[in-house]
Amino acid sequence: MEDRVRVVIAEDSVLLREGLTRLLTDRGHDVVAGVGDGDALIKTITDLAAEGALPDVVVADVRMPPTHTDEGVKAAVQLRKHHPGLGVLVLSQYVEERYATELLAGSSRGVGYLLKDRVAEVREFVDAVVRVAQGGTALDPEVVAQLLGRSRKQDVLAGLTPREREVLGLMAEGRTNSAIARQLVVSDGAVEKHVSNIFLKLGLSPSDGDHRRVLAVLTYLNS
Repeated sequence: MEDRVRVVIAEDSVLLREGLTRLLTDRGHDVVAGVGDGDALIKTITDLAAEGALPDVVVADVRMPPTHTDEGVKAAVQLRKHHPGLGVLVLSQYVEERYATELLAGSSRGVGYLLKDRVAEVREFVDAVVRVAQGGTALDPEVVAQLLGRSRKQDVLAGLTPREREVLGLMAEGRTNSAIARQLVVSDGAVEKHVSNIFLKLGLSPSDGDHRRVLAVLTYLNS
């Protein structure tokens, strides 16, 4: 497979861990390790890196043993600091703004935050894993809606029109301009115009390149 990626899965539920492994391997991807807690995840990634075999992406539950609070996302944040090129996709039962913000506050390349319900949509989940592994972004629509809903109270997005906020939300989910156009039933040119206006209003210059697509939705996090 052209998009074949190497994955480490961190999930304390053996049933879910094996299910995720099956979903990915059935579609030609390599699951090189599966662990059940944050410490084991960090050790596994450290050992693989020492062998020159760092995976493309980690898929980790936000909550893992021993306290089942934030061990997974803490491990993910720590791993990204030591291995900036490692993609991290975290799974959560509910939208937890603090954890999403913590994960997204650093480098915005190769990060994802999905609700576990999204795993049932197999193609979307696998596409998200590949996108994050390749340096893209995958944010659950519910996460985007909640974060953008909070941000509307802040001045940073005050200048955006309702349609521009809608486009921004779809951008944050990792959709291309063409996919956004199909979703909104408008032309590609109309979407390109909205995207350009968003960049302009948020003060994102052309020198930021494609990175602007992620910076646009994360700008408010630092406001």
